[in-house]
Amino acid sequence: MSETGATRTLRIHILRYNPQDTTSKARMQTFEVAEAAGMTLFVALTEIRETQDPSLNFDFVCRAGICGSCGMMINGRPALACRTLTKDLPEDITLLPLPVFELIADLSVNTGRWMRDMAERLETWVHGSDMDPDVDALEAPMDPDRAEEIYELERCIECGCCIAACGTAHMRPDFVGAVGLNKIARFRVDPRDERDDRSLYELIGDEDGVFGCMTLLGCADTCPKDLPLAEQIAFLRRKMLSAARSV
Repeated sequence: MSETGATRTLRIHILRYNPQDTTSKARMQTFEVAEAAGMTLFVALTEIRETQDPSLNFDFVCRAGICGSCGMMINGRPALACRTLTKDLPEDITLLPLPVFELIADLSVNTGRWMRDMAERLETWVHGSDMDPDVDALEAPMDPDRAEEIYELERCIECGCCIAACGTAHMRPDFVGAVGLNKIARFRVDPRDERDDRSLYELIGDEDGVFGCMTLLGCADTCPKDLPLAEQIAFLRRKMLSAARSV
């Protein structure tokens, strides 16, 4: 809807390509949608798929900015379709899949495989010698301020927007990105994790880790959860520099 209350006609230009289909050729396809009050880009895409082209591929689960599935390039900027109001966009909207990740089809990419590989490589789980294998066992009490600090970093939804906006990730396929570095920062403040800076230096103390960051801050600019990514990367850099001197 425009400021005058008149209904706009949105022209949504979408990259269509299915790499699994040998006959598919990359092309832009334009759909027209009548804008409704409070419409999100997710709603517009759903309307296109339900009324115009059921073959359109895009991902969604929660519709509430929690699952991170609907990340895509929206007029050149990575964002979540379910959190993007069409009223904040021009009448011409160009949608592309997130770069860096494996393309499934159209706007759907395989962020899950990338995130799993990164998590396994960085061993993103608590390493402690006294971890009780009993899932029903009570954890030791934690200082509330420390728990809040950990929770702040745990809010990452692994949507891939930070990776899509990262210049280094475009050049270095093994770069762990802000999402990976954020996970490591989370373990630096978790008292249950027994790894020291030197052991973490072996995981991220190179150009595929914290020293590959060019400080362009595309990650911080596009994170839909407004995580303090720039602060955490700077924090880890100081820690890893100190660890490097002791190696």
